[in-house]
Amino acid sequence: MHLIDIKPPAGANKKSKRVGRGGKLGKTCARGSNGQNCRSGGGKGPGFEGGQSPWYMRIPKFRGFNNPFREEYQIVSIDILDLMEEEEEITPEVLFDYGLIKHPDKPVKILANGEINRAVTVKAHKFSESAKEAIEKAGGKAEVI
Repeated sequence: MHLIDIKPPAGANKKSKRVGRGGKLGKTCARGSNGQNCRSGGGKGPGFEGGQSPWYMRIPKFRGFNNPFREEYQIVSIDILDLMEEEEEITPEVLFDYGLIKHPDKPVKILANGEINRAVTVKAHKFSESAKEAIEKAGGKAEVI
């Protein structure tokens, strides 16, 4: 069997209607009588809402500003770090392994929600001032990567 032997089944290819050439679809060509809709290109566009102001004109255009250089930090609280008892050094890779952050490559910020009661070395991209104080008060180190 070859490609040229393949043919569509009977009745699959239908001839298109030829309007405006006499017969049943002559004269008005199945478009009714005169008016906007019988003309070529006639009728209202897809955004027409019956004379009401269309949605694309009602909605304000591009308010505000999106900073392309904005850095989004993944947030981790120090009370969660206190629960990771077998770890002495906490890095973004360790946080990712515990499932506390979603992406090991994105920057991490440590916040001071709760308390930390043991000495650990925490390596992150950013610390809040109170989180840094709390980690150092507990005897640990807060290192910025």
